[in-house]
Amino acid sequence: MAEKSLIEWTDATWNPWHGCIKVSPGCKHCYMYRGKLRYGKDPRIVSRSRTTFYDPLGWNKPRHIFACSWSDWFIEEADQWRDEAWEVIRSTPHHTYQILTKRPDRVIPNLPHDWNGGWQNVWLGVSIETQNYLFRKEILRSISSMTRFISAEPLLGPIDLQSLDGIHWVITGGESGPGARPMNLDWVRSIRDQCLKHGVAFFHKQHGGTKMTDGTWGGRLLDNQQWNAMPQTSSILE
Repeated sequence: MAEKSLIEWTDATWNPWHGCIKVSPGCKHCYMYRGKLRYGKDPRIVSRSRTTFYDPLGWNKPRHIFACSWSDWFIEEADQWRDEAWEVIRSTPHHTYQILTKRPDRVIPNLPHDWNGGWQNVWLGVSIETQNYLFRKEILRSISSMTRFISAEPLLGPIDLQSLDGIHWVITGGESGPGARPMNLDWVRSIRDQCLKHGVAFFHKQHGGTKMTDGTWGGRLLDNQQWNAMPQTSSILE
């Protein structure tokens, strides 16, 4: 049985491997690093999970699954296990896998042989924390995929997303935990307005910070409402 994820935009997390190498400013206060160090482990060592690799095969109820929340699906150190992990996804078409990466340049050479125009049950996403990393969106747009998304979390500055053609979903969120860098809500409002203008689903996860408000870090209300839209829907849930 899958444990309910505390991440608002998914139902469960799945980590066939864990450990990662920091590649950009958004990684500075990575929660995986904090967790590993708490248990005396080196977070930079990428290792295959001995207990969770095949978990989705036993989950009968369809769910959204965030893959590699404690690593990066396309990290080079996991090349030896990725084909087997793709097979888990191939064998569970009733689930929807949300694959988020900071290494979009490694996506195309590491897609499965039968990817073709993309798999219906896989969403490909990139993290963009500041304007300097907008190039990740352009790489993502060049990759054939049924669903593409952007995670602007931790949002560390204003971002002009420019063209959103081929992008189906955008998530925003502030950094949380020790040393959290502050997020200006006007940065979020700007991204929200860009999404609304272009008909792209918008999801605001949290304001961030070091205090919990209404069950999330810093709260979620933006202009007196929650923004919970998912791909293929434009609804806003109050």
